[in-house]
Amino acid sequence: MFQDFETLCEFVDSGDEESVTEAIELSEKLNDSLEQVEQQSLLSEETDPNNAIVSINAGAGGTESCDWASMLYRMLNRWAEQSGYKVQTMDHQEGDSAGLKSVTMMVNGDFAYGHLKSESGIHRLVRISPFDSNARRHTSFASVFVSPEIDDSIEIEIQDKDIRIDVYRSGGAGGQSVNTTDSAVRITHHPSGIVVTCQNERSQLQNKETAFKVLRSRLYEKAMEEKRAAAEEAQADKKEIGWGSQIRSYVLHPYKMVKDHRTNYESGNAEKVLDGDLDGFMKAYLQWRSVGGE
Repeated sequence: MFQDFETLCEFVDSGDEESVTEAIELSEKLNDSLEQVEQQSLLSEETDPNNAIVSINAGAGGTESCDWASMLYRMLNRWAEQSGYKVQTMDHQEGDSAGLKSVTMMVNGDFAYGHLKSESGIHRLVRISPFDSNARRHTSFASVFVSPEIDDSIEIEIQDKDIRIDVYRSGGAGGQSVNTTDSAVRITHHPSGIVVTCQNERSQLQNKETAFKVLRSRLYEKAMEEKRAAAEEAQADKKEIGWGSQIRSYVLHPYKMVKDHRTNYESGNAEKVLDGDLDGFMKAYLQWRSVGGE
């Protein structure tokens, strides 16, 4: 294809005007092919093609942080919808006054994890609070944790003695959507401290199976994080990003900007980003990792 393009360019240079349109069309095809090749090279890790399990948790700060968690939930849902992925909410806990304390969802589709892994970390919001009668500026934090859905080909050992399974009555908005039996399931994994819950399936058995799926994925991602941390410790120049530090800031006042602190990629259109325009951030993150960013 590239040789054909070079030949067309020679015709164009010699004054063949009919070759201009054909050269432009072939140029666009070449760009698309290069994009696909780059995509394949950036999404080459073992679990990149998998579905993604996304957990969002509000930080300290009460209503402010819960509202921020719900904004992140909407942002990631919007990105998934615009990208052609299907989203299934597996568990959620509403805030006391507004927003969400926590939510877990499954994003189904090819390379969902490969793209969404860029969102793992602490997200910081700066804005004039809609809940403050004095219209003061507030800073809120919420965490996003993304893990790949793990199939049976990857062995993750979970021993019975290491877990505790609790069942409880599912909560909800009321009406027919609320389960009337103790069908919700919470699994606590003692060695790691990981706690997962599921309440959105129809039966306790289904909730238990889904919760175990999330636990296996979380344990796998934890093991991968530990390996990456060990590699970073061996190279002091790769310690710029510490565990628990914010990965991205969303500033809505006094100016509007979203900036990723790992890649330095930024956007001045904060509203568009919060409406799901994350492709630029995701690509910048994958390029950053490909050159040893972590």
